[in-house]
Formats: sequence, C-alpha cells, structure tokens
Amino acid sequence: MTLLPNFILASTSPRRRDLLSVGGWEFEVAPANVDETPKPGESPKEYTHRVAQSKARAVGGAASNGSIVIAADTTVCMHDRILGKPSDADEAAHMLSILRGNTHQVITSVAVYLTSKDEMFCDQAVTDVPMRKYSDAEMHAYIATGDPFDKAGSYAIQRQDFKPVDDLQGCYANVVGLPLCHLVRTLKKMGAASGEEIPQSCQKALDYECPVYERILIGEL
Repeated sequence: MTLLPNFILASTSPRRRDLLSVGGWEFEVAPANVDETPKPGESPKEYTHRVAQSKARAVGGAASNGSIVIAADTTVCMHDRILGKPSDADEAAHMLSILRGNTHQVITSVAVYLTSKDEMFCDQAVTDVPMRKYSDAEMHAYIATGDPFDKAGSYAIQRQDFKPVDDLQGCYANVVGLPLCHLVRTLKKMGAASGEEIPQSCQKALDYECPVYERILIGEL
C-alpha cells in the first residue's frame, strides 16, 4: 500500500499506533499537545471533532510541507455526558458503575490534514457498546491494575482479564481508538490510499468478525 510521503500519526497512543500498523503503513509519530477540556454546552460529537482537528493542526504546523497528518479523538459518552479519563480510583469506580449493565456510545473523530494545501478531511465513527454486569470484585480488581487511568470511560475493550463488553455489534477498532475503515474511506477521498485489505487485516489483528465494515466503506455508517 502506498501513501504520500511524510505520513504522521498525531498521537503517542500505543493503541492507535498498533492499529495504524495493521495496514502496513509507514509513519512517524508526533505528540499533539492541545487543550482537551470540553467547552460549555459542547456535545460529545462536536467535542471529538474539535479536538481531533486541533491535534492535526498542532502537529501539521510543525511538519514539513506535503505531510499527511492523521489525528483522532475518542470519547465515551452516556446520555450525552462525556466520560473522560478518571483522575483516581474512586472516579474510575464511579464511571464503571454507571456503565455496568448498560449500553453507551464510543465516538471517535478522525482528522486528516494535508499540509501542502491546508486542507482538513474529517470523519466520525459512533459505536453502541453494551457492557456486561461485572461484579464489584471484578471491577475493583481491574482498577487495581492501573489500566483504567489513561482510558476514556475507565476501561479498555481489549483487556482480556476483565472483558467488560458484552456482544459488540459495531466497529471494534473505534472502541479501541482508531476506526480504520473510516480512515480508509477518508484517505480514498484524498486519493492517498486504496485500503482494500484493511478490513481483513483489522479483523485478524483484533480477533473480531466485524458485521459493519462493508457498510462503513460505502458510506452508510
């Protein structure tokens, strides 16, 4: 697969780095230091769009002309309430208690910034995430691992010793942090990549049979 030169991932997240590597793409990694504080009255969808674009522009401003910068922002929300990263164990327990046995949404906005033309291309993935009714003991054991503290909503779907999600029917990669099929369709609009092999590679890497990738790629979702 061929991309334009100077492909940059505006994130130091190991999860996003691993997902982008699934496509066999070569890329650089650059941190995007932006204010991620939600604005008053801002919806989760508006918030993720704004932050993803801010990340792309922040990294693109320091990149060489001609770079393609990819940025993403993922938000967990319940009834339009944004659940960010917990500040301590009590907040993590509060979030996980709210989510337990309920379905919430994970929203990821992807921003692709073409520095040579100062053009921004954006897409957004929304996945309904049904959480299982894990016990208090399971929840507190998971919190004790420290894993929730850098995760929006205080959990990682891929955490095998916790497995908080029950019967997902949407984009798994979105919940991890980078919806690859949404990225592919955005890059195709730019003429930057074909991406036909990405859905199969993504499903193999995540060990997940995706029921929605075809609809995503043709723009239905």
